[in-house]
Amino acid sequence: MSRHPELLIPASSLEVLKTAVVFGADAVYIGGEAFGLRAKAKNFTMQEMQEGIAFAHAHDVKVYVTANILAHNEDLPGVKAYFEELKAIKPDGLIIADPGVFEIAKEVCPEIERHVSTQANNTNYGTYQFWHKQGASRVVAARELSLKEIKELRENISEDLEIEAFVHGAMCISYSGRCLLSNYFTGRDANRGACTHPCRWKYAVVEETRPGEYMPVYENERGTYIFNSKDLCMIEYIPELLGAGIDSLKVEGRMKTALYVATVARTYRKAIDDYQRDPKLYEQNMPWYLEQISNCTYRQFTTGFFFGKPDENTQIYDSNTYVKEYTYLGIVEEIREGRVRIEQRNKFSVGEKIEIMKPDGRNIETTVKRIINVDGEEQNSAPHPKQTLFVELDGEAEKYDILRRAEK
Repeated sequence: MSRHPELLIPASSLEVLKTAVVFGADAVYIGGEAFGLRAKAKNFTMQEMQEGIAFAHAHDVKVYVTANILAHNEDLPGVKAYFEELKAIKPDGLIIADPGVFEIAKEVCPEIERHVSTQANNTNYGTYQFWHKQGASRVVAARELSLKEIKELRENISEDLEIEAFVHGAMCISYSGRCLLSNYFTGRDANRGACTHPCRWKYAVVEETRPGEYMPVYENERGTYIFNSKDLCMIEYIPELLGAGIDSLKVEGRMKTALYVATVARTYRKAIDDYQRDPKLYEQNMPWYLEQISNCTYRQFTTGFFFGKPDENTQIYDSNTYVKEYTYLGIVEEIREGRVRIEQRNKFSVGEKIEIMKPDGRNIETTVKRIINVDGEEQNSAPHPKQTLFVELDGEAEKYDILRRAEK
């Protein structure tokens, strides 16, 4: 069986789904309004899902829907009703962690592929084969697995069972993402989609007989972000990922912007295509990939567990801040009378130099010549988020291009 790698990109909204599709995804994963692990993401209504699936399918791109909560008794009737709704709109797969939820999917919509989420702790080939016997077509590797382990896994599972693995994005400090910190501190259950990300908070040690006296956990007088991991990035290791037998290269980020999604999708798309065309071309273009991938917000990069147990350099102890090199201004929704229509996301002004980011890899510098609102009034700047604007540029933009501003 010849394995063609799938590039699997997250989408938080219909706008971001369309961006992922245009900028190079083979498949997109989305969450509905219930039963996924990103309750704070915008998520999709049924109508938006239907539109998103139609758009993706028109571009030969697949759509998977996350339903990966660890369910309680009270969740199960709602899960059944939800899957009955999904049956009608025909996503290509369901991403599920809980065996009870898996059984409901098998009963209600057996024609939709079932993928087993990383939340299910899939760390060995026996587990993979178990899920395959239950009817899973794909299992998502636990993030704790090395490439060596994944390769051994591939050699010991059915040929038609696919392996999906995270290759880029935020890392969770807890084993396979199963964390109780959020529930304990705030009453919001990470395993049911409501994580408050306490792993990103700042911590110190307090000795019980000296209340109020905070001692840093690490040699930094301001405290430490002791649970705070760097972001995963495997753009330099496409040959190793494919050599291990991974079928789907997955990017984390169902709460990210269209700019982030476009940047990551475009870079991995080119890297995968270059490598499959000619490994020398991939090596030759490595500086471009590394430059482009750092154009979106990130927390410094690590290779996670892929090359064995991570060393101390995987953690960030002194800050919780992202590196941010570009600001997202908007997506080109249409061209009218030579002007681009956008829904503005961050402030920019007439006379400012910005960039047009294109799906084919080009970044075109351009100057903002005019900004006109929907009432036909000229504006010198665009300070109001979500305002619909018509922008005249001196560079050529097309539908779905992204406008961004360098912050370097």
